[in-house]
Amino acid sequence: MQHTSRPPRQYYRNGPPHRSGADVSFADLVTIFGFNSIHIGRWVTAAEQQQAANLFFDAFADLQQLLQVPAEVISLRGNLALTFGIGGQPGVCAFYQPKGRILALAKNAGGGSLAHEWMHAFDHYIAQKMFQGEVSTGQFASRTWLTQQPIKAHPLNALLDQAFTKLFVSDDGCDVSDFFQHCRSLDQAAARLYFSLPEEMTARAFEKVLQSQSLKNSFLVAGTQQTAAARAGVYPEPQLTAELGQLWLGYFRLLGQQLQTV
Repeated sequence: MQHTSRPPRQYYRNGPPHRSGADVSFADLVTIFGFNSIHIGRWVTAAEQQQAANLFFDAFADLQQLLQVPAEVISLRGNLALTFGIGGQPGVCAFYQPKGRILALAKNAGGGSLAHEWMHAFDHYIAQKMFQGEVSTGQFASRTWLTQQPIKAHPLNALLDQAFTKLFVSDDGCDVSDFFQHCRSLDQAAARLYFSLPEEMTARAFEKVLQSQSLKNSFLVAGTQQTAAARAGVYPEPQLTAELGQLWLGYFRLLGQQLQTV
């Protein structure tokens, strides 16, 4: 039986032409964004690798524009590694692995998950910089925040603190947020712990914030508005999204300004 390769999937984006129509390579991503390493699966064809390199480049350049940060922030100052089309788990199209700080996308199904996994990577990376005392190497800032570990005094940390408060705590400060409660009820109905995990809530909320901006890239983020998951309420409501957007985008904008003056 003859096998035919599937046609390349098309992704919508309305951002500027970062590549001016030219092809880029994964080596260009290392050079420009500073990724620690990039590994490509052995079953990825040359054509698939080329398409993926262009998609990753545009997505990371769009993310850089959305966050208004230098390119080095996208690779978390050279700490983040990428894999494409390697290993993975059945039914999982993308994942972040704290050990080795690896962001992995599957060959044919990872598109739209990049922002979610990048936020996991950032959430993990920033934990060491946000809190006083020891933070275990595999811990996320969102999860550590819930333990009420003291926060290092810094304007950037204050913005993250406000964002986590908005995400996890009710407005009166006396209970968990409505979003947290809803995610917990989804987990109870499914008899598993997933939607209410702090790092998952954080990544989904960040996705929703990005997809709510005018710059669109469906390889970077997709599915937070019209999908069954969105209708089930796994993403925050518009008001919470807007409030988190002010805090998170304000955080990255300030970070970008501080890095450019160093």
